Amino acid sequence: MALWMEKGAEPQTESERADLDAIAALKESAAIELKEKGNEFVKKGKKHYSDAIDCYTRAINNQALSDPETSVLFSNRAHANLLLGNYRRALTDAEEAIRLSNSNVKALYRAAKACLSLNLLAESISHCKKGLEVDPSNEGLEKLLGQVEAKKMELEQREAQVSKALSEAKDIVSAIEKRGLKVGKPMYQELTGSRKPVLDKNSILHWPVLLLYPEVMSSDFIEDFCETEMFSPHLDMMFSESAPPLPWDEEHNYARDAVEIYYEAKSGDPLSKTKILRYLLEGTPASNLESMVDKEKEATENSKFGSSAGKGSSKWVKVNEKRTLYDILKETNFIIQGIPVFAVVSKRSSFYKEFRAGGWALPQ
Repeated sequence: MALWMEKGAEPQTESERADLDAIAALKESAAIELKEKGNEFVKKGKKHYSDAIDCYTRAINNQALSDPETSVLFSNRAHANLLLGNYRRALTDAEEAIRLSNSNVKALYRAAKACLSLNLLAESISHCKKGLEVDPSNEGLEKLLGQVEAKKMELEQREAQVSKALSEAKDIVSAIEKRGLKVGKPMYQELTGSRKPVLDKNSILHWPVLLLYPEVMSSDFIEDFCETEMFSPHLDMMFSESAPPLPWDEEHNYARDAVEIYYEAKSGDPLSKTKILRYLLEGTPASNLESMVDKEKEATENSKFGSSAGKGSSKWVKVNEKRTLYDILKETNFIIQGIPVFAVVSKRSSFYKEFRAGGWALPQ
């Protein structure tokens, strides 16, 4: 009998050939039955997807069907794996189905869907286009191709935004380093928001500057203070006779000829370049770049970006309005607190003497 034949041996008699044909027919029938059973399990819903995969696997292992028919089995198993979220397995099955029959449109569609879920967008597009070559009017493939191409365009735009933000931030860090400026821990972010310095096409830094009125704990902003500009023209505009008075300045003490600008000479160390870069990337498309967290580099990097401001008690330093912002920021005792921060006081105010005597400090 054929059942007792050695593996690989050729049938010698009509009886053995008949037995082998019967066995092949039984295996083919069993494989087809398993395929149909698997299809029924898929129709029953999520609880039965694993049962469907088991049926398709047993049918495949029977090795009783032709390549096109076996291609359908792999494609169906890919479908069940897609439904379960097993995208890598689904892709492996779909690609095997395509290998067995490159005209299997369902397998091409499922390979494209698996690639989309795995973010393999170029491969997904390729499978869609191959499927449309076989079936040009396939609406499912056309719709899927549109979705994948839209996602690919969105991803490319996102990558371009990340690259631009990272490049701009690195340029600003280089400009700060070249100027010998010192940037410390950002303060007053509840007031400053996401404002950051900008480097223009002529490699000139533009800073948002926070002005504090310590007498009343109020604040104001100079949105774009070019490093080559002096304070005097900004103050001329802010405190001109035609400018509206400050709403809390009932005695009109804050007139142009009475205001003075100060900065606080602080102790402490400037931030490292890595930390400055992280700060500049906050709120940008590149804010989540894990590659920026180079702990080993940061551990060995000099934590003082520029020279230290030195230790000692804080004191207020009067700003010469005729000096440029850059000249002020490069002072050895000036640490930029994320962005430059200055105090505005009036010589006419009773608060002035207390401030000058060192009786007031910025809240930390």
